[in-house]
Amino acid sequence: MEKKILRKFAKYVSLNILGMIGLSCYILADTFFISKALGANGLAALNFSISIYCIIQGLGLMIGIGGATRYTILRSKNRDKEAKKVFSNALTIGLIVSFILAIIGLIFSRKLSQILGADTDTINMSNVYLKTILCFSPFFISNNILLAFIRNDGDPRLSMTGMIVGSLSNIILDYIFIFPLSMGMFGAAFATCLAPIISIGVLSIHFIKRRNNFKLELIKPNFKIVSKIISLGMSSFITEVSSGVVLMVFNLIILNISGNIGVAAYGIVANISLVIIAIFTGIAQGMQPLVSEGYGKKNKELMNGVLKYSIILSVFISIVIYIVANIFSKEIVAIFNSENIAELTMLAINGIKIYFVGFIFVGINIISAAFLSGTSNVKPAFMISMLRGFVLLIPIAYILANIYNMNGVWISFVVAELLTFIVSVWKLYADKKVMNNKDL
Repeated sequence: MEKKILRKFAKYVSLNILGMIGLSCYILADTFFISKALGANGLAALNFSISIYCIIQGLGLMIGIGGATRYTILRSKNRDKEAKKVFSNALTIGLIVSFILAIIGLIFSRKLSQILGADTDTINMSNVYLKTILCFSPFFISNNILLAFIRNDGDPRLSMTGMIVGSLSNIILDYIFIFPLSMGMFGAAFATCLAPIISIGVLSIHFIKRRNNFKLELIKPNFKIVSKIISLGMSSFITEVSSGVVLMVFNLIILNISGNIGVAAYGIVANISLVIIAIFTGIAQGMQPLVSEGYGKKNKELMNGVLKYSIILSVFISIVIYIVANIFSKEIVAIFNSENIAELTMLAINGIKIYFVGFIFVGINIISAAFLSGTSNVKPAFMISMLRGFVLLIPIAYILANIYNMNGVWISFVVAELLTFIVSVWKLYADKKVMNNKDL
């Protein structure tokens, strides 16, 4: 049984890590090409915009992961008729939300750029990027919903393929639009927006080959189903959106300390961090179908085994990342510092060395929230996500930045994740104790 669990875990998690790295490279590719074409101001403008991208992705993940979790639990309990209704409700509510975001992008993108911290040097670039990605919200959100449902419908390989093909397309289109076609910031944004459309094209194979156990039906959204989707996906939403909120808060704090150069340095650290967090999110999303299946079938051995392997893998990856980042910090920063600005280099290298300590705790925090959510323990999952995303990090950042300036900004991330880690371990222990003493 142990070997069977390990094989299933390795299959789902490896595919999802690869896929999530691909998905996170949407922004990393923009960061690289924009740094080459538009310099420090371009990097700063992109960094002001990424927080909104995180919110769009967060909404897609909330509806996708929440819906797919509910779908898997119902199918595990042989309630197929109810399970089939979940997808239609998820996609319908996702499209409604995304069209609202598109309208916001058309009307308020410039004002939004100013609120996020863009100044006269960055406002036009930030406005163009924001308006473009908001107008393409329906595709970002629909892609995330399809990825989650297809993965939970027994085809994690196709889900991974969709993410990877979308990401590779983004990298190629970024280069073409920014350099040969000289489309600047719009080119970077447009390349990113075409990626989920290409991914959806790949995912459509699941329906063309009739592998799907779910299909879209024209229905009026069911409040009970939608509320269940949102509650199960809330921790995924908070995990993703917290990255955006942290970006907004840190940008505003750093502007007062080091100006646009400081924001550009943070942009390098933050965008690399998004890829690393994507790895841990990949572990969490890979374990989620298995945990939900175990919960639905009352299989404690499967749930406990998946959780154990997830934590071991997370700790191993975090240690490797920290060692590699410290050894090659100068080379990593140089990739994104095309103008060779000495202050930018110094700030970013120092940031990597301090900020990345927090990843030792991040993985376990994300996995804990995903495990609790996958077993329908919504409240503790929500608490963990809120602590690391908002409740602890924002006040700690303001306090430490006032005392230690830029070092305080970097340290605040580590402190917030450490404190959340303590709560995560406590909640996991309490949940497992209850689980082992009751009939699921």
